[in-house]
Formats: sequence, C-alpha cells, structure tokens
Amino acid sequence: MTGSKTILAAMALAVIFSTQKVGKVHFTASTATAASRQPLQSARLALVIGNSIYPDADAPLAQTVNDARALASTLHQDGFDVDLIQEATAKDMARAIARLKAKVRPDSTVMVYFAGFGVQSAGESYLIPVDAKIWYEDDVRREAVSIDRLLSELKDSGAHIRLAVIDASRRNPYERRFRSYSHGLAPIEAGENTLILTSMPPGQVVDDQDGSRSLLISALLDEMNSSTGSAEQVFNGTRLTVARETQHQQIPNVSSSLIDDVRLAPARTTAVVASGPHRSVDRRT
Repeated sequence: MTGSKTILAAMALAVIFSTQKVGKVHFTASTATAASRQPLQSARLALVIGNSIYPDADAPLAQTVNDARALASTLHQDGFDVDLIQEATAKDMARAIARLKAKVRPDSTVMVYFAGFGVQSAGESYLIPVDAKIWYEDDVRREAVSIDRLLSELKDSGAHIRLAVIDASRRNPYERRFRSYSHGLAPIEAGENTLILTSMPPGQVVDDQDGSRSLLISALLDEMNSSTGSAEQVFNGTRLTVARETQHQQIPNVSSSLIDDVRLAPARTTAVVASGPHRSVDRRT
C-alpha cells in the first residue's frame, strides 16, 4: 500500500509540474506576440550647443548659454534625448556630432540648435567653435562646422526629419579680418523633410537685445509650451512674435521642405540630457 501511495504521489507531482511548464511557455509566447504588435516609438534626438566665451571677441555673448540650457530643458521634457554642450571647442563639436549620428534610426526626428558666432563662406553657413583660430576666409572652412553638411550627414545617417534652430546671425570678430562687414549666414540647404529657423534672413545680422535670454528663444519656448500645432507652425509663430516685438527690426527666417508632419507638443516621456564633461540641466530654466 505504501508503495502504491508513493507512486500515485509521484504521478500527481509530475502532472502539476508539467501543467506549470506548459502554462509558463504559453504565457511567454503570448507576451512576445503582444509585444511584437506594439508600434515602435519614434526616436527624438537633439544636439544643443551654446557658445558664449570666444577669446577673439570683445566680451562674452550674454544670452547664448542661457538660451541653450532653457531649450535643452524644454526639449527634454518634450521627450527628446538631448545632448547639451556649452562652450564647445572643435573637438567637443566633432564628438557630439558623432554621438548624435550614432543614435540616429530611420524613423528619427533630429533637432540641432546652435547659439554663438556663425560665418558664411563659399555659399555655406559655418558654426564657430570657441577655440577657432580664424584670420582668413580659408580658415573658416577648416576651423568651423558647416551646418549644411551636418544636416546632409544626418540625412545620410537615416534621420527621417531634421530640424535646425541657428542663432548665429550676429556680427562676429572674425570677418573684420578679411571682410569690410559681416555677411550673416548663407541660405541653408539640406534636402527634403528639413525645417530651419534662423535668427535673421540670409545675409543679415542682428544685435543681441538686453536680458538674460534672447527674444528668439523666449518666443520659441512660448510657442512650444502652448501650441498643439506642427513644428512648422511653431517656427512660424516664433517668427511672427519676434517680428512684432521688435517692430520688424528682427524678422527670423523659416525655411521648410517638410513633406511629413512633425509636432513639438509636449510628449512628457522619459528622455536623457547628457553633456559628457559639460554641465547639463534637467529642468526648465
């Protein structure tokens, strides 16, 4: 009798163990199937650069770093993976661009922001690192970063939509060495699905206003925080606000080749603000 009970108990345990294994496998398969049907989240990436201390300038730029921090914080809260670089040298900019391109996926929306000095040369606009040594026009192409080329490289890397906000249409200390006046930026060409906002139209410059932030960024952040429209509507709203507030003394330029809709409305998803050795922010300022 004892032997029969032992055999029956063993058989019962085998049945229970077998049922648990089947249930576990079935649950895992169902979970994997359900997960495979979930749509992938589109990557939202941003490179934000604020340069203020240029050794060749008479004084630091008062607003550029504050603008970069404020925009980085808002983009972070709107679901962007943000790389914030302050006082970027040529090596800093090269490394940040490499990091950005490494993150790009075919469905990525990528924003590039630069505040600092810019120079146009041979029909392209160049963003100037703080350690640039520029005495002749050839130095511009060797020492600085072409925004046209950067946007094209992001396209080649697979970025679906490219956004750029370039606040560099200001008089700079470099052009006076090889030109009689500052030429501002050149028209920026970057192919389809690109939206570009610059602080002034091509060939024009503007003096910085008083205050801790530029009117351009203040207007852009207001639009981003209040508008539910497309990025193109946000950029155009920024342009109109700045023009109105300055009595048309400053009219930012918007250039669009978008064929797909993209929105900058708050997504409030988890994102990262990273800046390597540079200080970064994780809050609105």
